[in-house]
Amino acid sequence: MKKFFAFSAILMAFAFTSCDNYLDINQDPNSPSEDAITTDMLFPAAEMNLAGSYGDFLRICGGYYAQHYSQTFGTSNYLDYSQFTMSATRSSSTYTQLNARVLGNLKTVREKAIAAEDYATNLAATALWAFTYQVLVDCYGELPYTEAFTGNPTPSYNDGADIYAGVIAELEEAKAQPLNSQSCVNFLFPGKSASDWQAFANAVLFKLYMRESGVVDVQAKLDALVAEDNFPGDVAYTNWTNESGHMSPFFAEEFSSAWGSTQINVIGNVAIIRTMQQYNADGDIVFTDGRLAKFFATNTAGNYTGGVSGTNFSTAEGDQKSSAYWNRPVASYNMPVYLITESEIEFFLAEYYAKKGNAAQAQAHYNAAIEASFESAGADGAADVIARYPYSQGSYKENIGIAKWVALAGTNNFEAWCEMRRLGYPTFGSVTGSQLYNETSHAYTPDNYVAGTLYTPIQVNGNLGAGKILQRFPYAESSSTRNSNAPTQTEAVYGTPVFWAK
Repeated sequence: MKKFFAFSAILMAFAFTSCDNYLDINQDPNSPSEDAITTDMLFPAAEMNLAGSYGDFLRICGGYYAQHYSQTFGTSNYLDYSQFTMSATRSSSTYTQLNARVLGNLKTVREKAIAAEDYATNLAATALWAFTYQVLVDCYGELPYTEAFTGNPTPSYNDGADIYAGVIAELEEAKAQPLNSQSCVNFLFPGKSASDWQAFANAVLFKLYMRESGVVDVQAKLDALVAEDNFPGDVAYTNWTNESGHMSPFFAEEFSSAWGSTQINVIGNVAIIRTMQQYNADGDIVFTDGRLAKFFATNTAGNYTGGVSGTNFSTAEGDQKSSAYWNRPVASYNMPVYLITESEIEFFLAEYYAKKGNAAQAQAHYNAAIEASFESAGADGAADVIARYPYSQGSYKENIGIAKWVALAGTNNFEAWCEMRRLGYPTFGSVTGSQLYNETSHAYTPDNYVAGTLYTPIQVNGNLGAGKILQRFPYAESSSTRNSNAPTQTEAVYGTPVFWAK
């Protein structure tokens, strides 16, 4: 299996230090003149800001919304996420970073690359441009696109479907250009290979096509892309160093005292823990997914528990009152920030063939997706999972949806939340969070949980209601507050699907 990893030992501070540490020729008087700015200066800055937001904030909130994560005892930093909510303020800085410091820099890179007929750099920048817009649409549904970066202080908001169509056209055009240069200095493919960027561009297009395939006829495009058969392996930023400001962003935020992390917030959720490790009526373990130990650490007693969404156990008694009772995600200073994995591509291929009625090919790619997930995790036991959860053409969405949800628990929690909304799996079971943990009696009853299901959090977001997954973020404060063209948005937004989930 091909592995594409980035060398990112320098310039990490673009993403994680002060707000002034990015290249913005329109705002920073200390920056070089516009003519002196080169694509080799701007591109790595855009990449590190993308890695910083995608690998930290979006990983964390996506993990809570996907019920991979829950909130530990005694802290409340992310309690609102575990109750399926998001405020306009909470996502505002991430929205700004992805716009000004990622898309803004990439826009300049693309313009300079086209002017220099450096089509390889243009393809690379356009692939990340499309990827970033996909992330923003999948969060907010609508945002400025056609009038963005034009100097208009009140740009109009475009519908997500139109933004998808726009960035797809841009990426298709960039891909069609002759790649007569390999001059792009970057962290994702440091060997500067244009062929690597072509494969990544195909992966981005594949995801965009599959996301919109339920509401837009993209069959011919999907057929051509699959026939081209040029997809990458795992694509990630890695090789972070064990220094403040240079660590992988999720680790720096949640685990590094050097970065200032003093609270234990994120723990494993009973939903994912009890799906990956199952018990019989006598309390004996009957199944353990080999990836579990790669995704979550055991507690101090060497066991797996699983927190409950919607509470921080702040009034709990007994074992639950100790953070040592719960399971933390496995993390390290050099953990990859995955943009896409081979497993995700294989799951998309399985779905593609399932929709065409080719059960044999769908099953082959479903199995390959699980095997790729195990290989990425460095775990054994893929055959056991395939045998326990075999592919069925008649229930392909359920098979793929749940298997993908598990696979992404250790690599890309944000994308898990997106795919859950699109595929509709896992679904909500009959058990609620209050039946897993009683805040009055402090009774913790994880045996009530049914593997492969979701549950309504304790004190769930009242604007969303029971048995519903959060569908989108409210518009970011930094985007909408002073923009008279921002659409009116009510509290009902939480349950309003983005265009590809309608």
